[in-house]
Amino acid sequence: MSEAQELEQLRQSIDSIDRQIQELINQRARCAQQVAEVKEKYAAPGESVIFYRPEREAQVLRNVMVRNTGPLPDENMARLFREIMSQCLALEEPLNVAFLGPEGTFTQQAAVKHFGHAVCCHSQVSIGDVFREVESGAANFGVVPVENSTEGVVTHTLDSFFDSNLQICGEVSLRIHHHLMSQAPAQPIERIYSHAQSLGQCRRWLDQHYPDVERIALSSNAEAARRASLEPGSAAIAGEVAADLYQLVVCSANIEDRPDNTTRFLIVGRQATLSSGEDKTSIMVSSRNQPGALYQVLEPFHQAGISLTRIETRPARTGTWNYAFFIDFEGHSDDAVISTVLEQLQQVAADYKWLGSYPKAVL
Repeated sequence: MSEAQELEQLRQSIDSIDRQIQELINQRARCAQQVAEVKEKYAAPGESVIFYRPEREAQVLRNVMVRNTGPLPDENMARLFREIMSQCLALEEPLNVAFLGPEGTFTQQAAVKHFGHAVCCHSQVSIGDVFREVESGAANFGVVPVENSTEGVVTHTLDSFFDSNLQICGEVSLRIHHHLMSQAPAQPIERIYSHAQSLGQCRRWLDQHYPDVERIALSSNAEAARRASLEPGSAAIAGEVAADLYQLVVCSANIEDRPDNTTRFLIVGRQATLSSGEDKTSIMVSSRNQPGALYQVLEPFHQAGISLTRIETRPARTGTWNYAFFIDFEGHSDDAVISTVLEQLQQVAADYKWLGSYPKAVL
């Protein structure tokens, strides 16, 4: 058999498999439509029907990775299924998602990574605006950054929970790659625009390559790219999406000081999330101003053997030098052990607020 004949046989096999895949995807889409019909059929009069279930999607994606046998890596296979699920969900109910904009930010990338490309993403000027869009019902969910592995916590996000009743429904971890971009790489660079956190994440690289160039912090990397696209002699530090959006040339790629640079984002919404089997819970507590107060807050976790994944301190809204602790830990509030610990915390804390239980980031 010749090379051409072998290739033709393989191509015919691929065409046959493609037809089967296409039919199966449409079968799945029809099932999704039926799910919507059943939910609407049994909904009480005036009851809001919930089509998107974060815990269910997390379970599906985890199962995809468990049964994957290659040669595609687990994460790549899960991303393919994420897009299929996104398109199927859009047949039930198109989701509106607010994100910290403008277009081209890493927060928008996080929104697409979590929900897929079938959602309607709406950029917002500030983190507070994202919260307000979801609280008003204009958006089903919001996506906001909460911490970076290099620069630490995003305080505006934590502070937004003081006055909001929104719940955390999910999380997204996004590897952050920063690129230096400009209109024309041959032009001398007189100023570099970026978000303050991005400038911090590239500090050593900038000190080495552009020690005397002015660094200007803006509201977002996307805004930095937009400014660089309008001003000769300007450059921006932003992601690849921003370079494409504003037609800039990448002068230097992956300039972040740490190759494992990662930002964690939160999904906020108005609904509680059921247990997915692998979950995290976030709470906010204020301790009484007395010796051993922090120990009393943390001691129930130690006694129950619960792993804390993050603890942050922010000034409380009441009383000078009073502080609130934002605590993330493994487990769901419906778990018996977690429920007992939360009851103990409410007894010893001056103030307590449950922010949500949600699936751990899958991808």
